[in-house]
Amino acid sequence: MNDSEMPLLLELIITLFLVGGAVVALIGSIGLAQLKDFYMRLHGPTKASTLGVGCILVASLLYFSYLKDGVSVQEALITLFLFVTAPVSAHMMAKAALHRKLKCSDRTRTGPPDQ
Repeated sequence: MNDSEMPLLLELIITLFLVGGAVVALIGSIGLAQLKDFYMRLHGPTKASTLGVGCILVASLLYFSYLKDGVSVQEALITLFLFVTAPVSAHMMAKAALHRKLKCSDRTRTGPPDQ
């Protein structure tokens, strides 16, 4: 099977996933650089890694599944692992920050207790 035989619709779907994932990852990176405190900075990259990298992995899954004429198990497992571990790690970082009573920006509505 040749790469040029890939249907146009599949190429468009893969392209949309790749571009969408890259845009979301870029927005998350900008959020990491621009936001003021840890609590705000935690939100952007966490969502960006889950959605951005997830979209890129789905595009990879579609591409290699088409080439192999079957589901690409590696990309499916990586995507599953990402969707399970990213929210848990963000939650643990937020709990550690609350435990350490990190200061938050004035723009943050509610901060850690006893601030």
